[in-house]
Amino acid sequence: MELTCRPLTLHLRDTFTIARSSVDTEEVLVVEVDDGGVRGRGEGAPVAYWGESVTGMADAVAADGRALLGGDLRDVEGIARRLRAWDGPQGAKMALDGAVHDWVGRRYGRPVWRLLGLDGVLPPTSFTIGIASVEETVARVQRAPGFAVYKVKVGGPADLERLEAIRSVTGAPLRIDGNEGWTFDQARELLPRLRELGVEMVEQPFPAGDLDSFARYRELPDRLPVFVDEGCKDLASVPAVAGYADGIVVKLAKCGGIREAQRMLAAAAALDLRVMLGCMIESQLGIAQAAQLGPLADLVDLDAHLLVSDQPFTGLGLDAGRVVLPDAPGLGLEPAGGAA
Repeated sequence: MELTCRPLTLHLRDTFTIARSSVDTEEVLVVEVDDGGVRGRGEGAPVAYWGESVTGMADAVAADGRALLGGDLRDVEGIARRLRAWDGPQGAKMALDGAVHDWVGRRYGRPVWRLLGLDGVLPPTSFTIGIASVEETVARVQRAPGFAVYKVKVGGPADLERLEAIRSVTGAPLRIDGNEGWTFDQARELLPRLRELGVEMVEQPFPAGDLDSFARYRELPDRLPVFVDEGCKDLASVPAVAGYADGIVVKLAKCGGIREAQRMLAAAAALDLRVMLGCMIESQLGIAQAAQLGPLADLVDLDAHLLVSDQPFTGLGLDAGRVVLPDAPGLGLEPAGGAA
C-alpha cells in the first residue's frame, strides 16, 4: 500500500470575512492511498481556531497514517475506530477517512452514497455571503442567482442593513451565521426584524462557552431556531446541545470524516435535533465527502467549492441550487485536466 499527501492552496473569489477573521486563500491537505492498483483520494481542511494547520496535518499523516489504515482498506469500521482514538488533527482524520471511502467505492465499482444505502439526492444548498459592505453584499447575491437559500455571515457592522438590502433583490429564504459574534442583547433586539425579513434560522450566534446567552435566548417568544457549529465537534458533544439549541452543524473537518458524521446524524435524530451539513473552505473533493451524507441532513450548506476560483478536482454538479453527486465509483471526483 502506498500513502502520500500534499498541500493544496485554494484562492477565494472574494475576500471571505466572518466575525473573527478574513481570508483570501486557504490550504487543504489531499491524501492519496494506492493499493492493488486502485487509488483513493481524500481531502482534509484544518480548523484554524483549534490551532490546526496543513503542515501539522501532513506531519501527522506521515507519522501515523499507515498504522491507522492497517493492512486492509476494506475494514472501514476498524479504520474509523482507530481514527476516533487517535489524538491527531481532525482535518487529517477527514482526509484519511475520505481516501478510504473513495478507495472502497472504486474497488467495488459503486458510489459511496450507494454503499451507505442512500439515494444520492441532497436538499438545496445555501450559498454563503461573507461580511462586506452593503453594496458589495448585494453585488455578491446578484452574482450568484438561482439559489434556493442564502446564508449570510453576520457579526460585523450594518448587519441589519445588509439583510434588508439582500431582501430587496431576492425573495429566497435567508439563514444567518454569527460565528460567535453576537451578544444576547444584540440577538434580542434584532429578532423581530429578522423574522420580518424571512430569516429561517441562526447559526452559532453566541460564543460556544456562553451557555447563559443560549439559555436566555431559548426563553424568548417567537425566537428563530438556533443551530450550533463551533460548540459541536463530534458525537460526544451532541447530547449537550439538545439542552440549549434546536440543531447542530456537522462538518467533516471537525468530526473527522464520513463515519463519525454518520454517527452524529443518527444521534441528532434520536435527540430530535435538526442537522445542517456544512463545510470549511474546501475543493470539490472535500465537499464531495460531506455530500455523500447529504440525503440524511435537514439542511445543506455545501458551497465552498463555489467560493473558490480553483477547481483542482471535478465531478460535482449543480442543478437548481442542489449539489449533484456523480453516479461514479467512490466519491466520483477526478483531478482536473485528467492528471493522475
